[in-house]
Amino acid sequence: MQKKQKEEIEAAGYYWLVKWRVQLLGRQWNFMDITSAVVILGLHCLALLAPFHFNLSAVWLAMALYVLTGLGVTLSYHRNLSHKSFKLPKWLEYFFAYCGTLALQGSPLEWVSTHRDHHKFTDTWNDAHSPIKGFWFSHIGWIFDYGSRFGSTEGRLNNVGDLKKQPYYIFLHYTYPFHSLALGFLLYAVGGLPFLVWGLGVRTILYLHVTFAVNSICHTWGKQVWDTGDLSRNNWLFGLLAHGEGWHNNHHAFEYSARQGFEWWQIDLTWYVIRVLQAVGLATDVKLPTETQKKQKALYKNKISKDRLETIVNNGKL
Repeated sequence: MQKKQKEEIEAAGYYWLVKWRVQLLGRQWNFMDITSAVVILGLHCLALLAPFHFNLSAVWLAMALYVLTGLGVTLSYHRNLSHKSFKLPKWLEYFFAYCGTLALQGSPLEWVSTHRDHHKFTDTWNDAHSPIKGFWFSHIGWIFDYGSRFGSTEGRLNNVGDLKKQPYYIFLHYTYPFHSLALGFLLYAVGGLPFLVWGLGVRTILYLHVTFAVNSICHTWGKQVWDTGDLSRNNWLFGLLAHGEGWHNNHHAFEYSARQGFEWWQIDLTWYVIRVLQAVGLATDVKLPTETQKKQKALYKNKISKDRLETIVNNGKL
C-alpha cells in the first residue's frame, strides 16, 4: 500500500476498524463485522417484542416508515445514485438519500459502492453477495464479512468518486448510524415501546430481509426473460415487497432503467413515484430502454417460438 493511500485511509478513521481482527467461527472477524452482527442481532431481538407491544398506531407508523425508508433505498440509493437513472433537484435528492440512511443498510457511499461492484462482477467470486458462495451467505452472511465487500482496506469506496465530491454524502457516511439512533429516541419519546418496537425494530428487520432477498432469492428462484448472462430472476413477491426491486432480471438486463416493472402487471412502486415526480417536473433525464434494446436482450430472440414451431409442423413444412 502506498504511503499516501495509507494516510488517507487512516485519516478516514477506518484503518484501525478493519486492521483489528479476532478468530471466530472458522474465520477472522474485524470490528466492522462484529458491529454489524451485534446491530442485526439487536434489531431482531427488538422485533421479537412486537406481539407484546401491539397497537394499530404503531403498526401504521411502521408501514409508513417502511414505504418511506424503502424508497430511500430503491429510489435514491439504487436507481438515482447507483445507476443515475434520473436526476432530481439537489434538495430532493438529498431528502431521499436521508430516508435511505434510516433503513440501516449502510451509508449512501457504502451501499452504492457495493452495488456497483455487484453489477461489475455479477455472480462471480468477486461479487459480494452472489449465491454461488451459498444461499445463506448471499442473503445475510456477506454483511458480516467486510472482506467479501471490499477485499482490502484500500479497496473501500474506490468506485464512488462522484459521490465523495459532495460534502453531504461524506457527512452521511460518517454519521449514518446516529440518525437511526436519533429516530429511535424520537419514536420512544412520542409513542413509547410500541413505536420503538414497530417503527424501528419490525420495520427495519422486515425491509432488511426483503432487500437481502433480492440478492439471494432473486438470484435463485423466479423467471428469466432477458439474456443477462447471470442468475438474476424476476420474482413477483419481492416485486411487491421491495417496491419494484423484485423484477430483478429486468433490472440486470437494463440496469440504467428508472423503471423495473416493464409490464402493466409488474407492480413497481418506485417507478410510480418517479413517474409522478417526472410529471410535476422534479424528475428529469429519466432513462428507459427502447423497444429495439428490449428485442436485442430478449432471451429467445434467436430461437423459433414454441407456438411458431408447432404451426410449422402442423402445416407439414417439417
